[in-house]
Amino acid sequence: MNVRKPSRAALAGLLLLAAWGFAPAAEKEEAGFTVARIRYDGGGDWYADPSSLPNLLQGLRERTRIRVQSREARVEILDEELFRHPFLYMTGHGRIALSPAERERLRYHLAHGGFLWADDNYGMDEHFRREIRAVFPEAELEELPFDHPIYHSFYDFPEGLPKIHEHDGQPPRGFGIHHDGRLVVFYTYETDIGDGLEDEDVHGDPPEKREAALRMAINIVSYALTH
Repeated sequence: MNVRKPSRAALAGLLLLAAWGFAPAAEKEEAGFTVARIRYDGGGDWYADPSSLPNLLQGLRERTRIRVQSREARVEILDEELFRHPFLYMTGHGRIALSPAERERLRYHLAHGGFLWADDNYGMDEHFRREIRAVFPEAELEELPFDHPIYHSFYDFPEGLPKIHEHDGQPPRGFGIHHDGRLVVFYTYETDIGDGLEDEDVHGDPPEKREAALRMAINIVSYALTH
């Protein structure tokens, strides 16, 4: 399928227009910003934490001035509508397998204004690292310092990512990939922000954990919309 690829300026402009509710009617059924969850092959559960993104969107609606849609989007990387969604989200517990065409399309999207937040739901780490290395072979996933703006864009996290779930008992770590000086990938590891965003009765997380997860997720969106 041949799809015309938008320029970086067009993607960045669409992100800002969507954020403030001015996306053209032909582009979206509902005006405003939303998060696009990536459907991928390989066997991993890309659909994990089904209540997480609706709760994030509700939090954005209640706590920020961003015009927000009521539902998340779900896209495959080769879908024509991928370029309508500058903010992409990926999660899961297992294997991720991207085709060469998907890697090329994802690289183009991120290099021309897109942003990817990948949240390890425990078990996808080695697979995500392999695939993102294939997308950006010239770049490294580098740990971001605690003074990086993503930790201070809306709420203040002076010690970086909050620890939501124990997993391997390691400290939470946030990694990034920069392209042409811009952060295009943010990878949250050993924390599981998505689980903390889920409905209260899903994991039994205490209120302070759920609040920390929501605040960090709002930071990520706020950063992506302003950088």
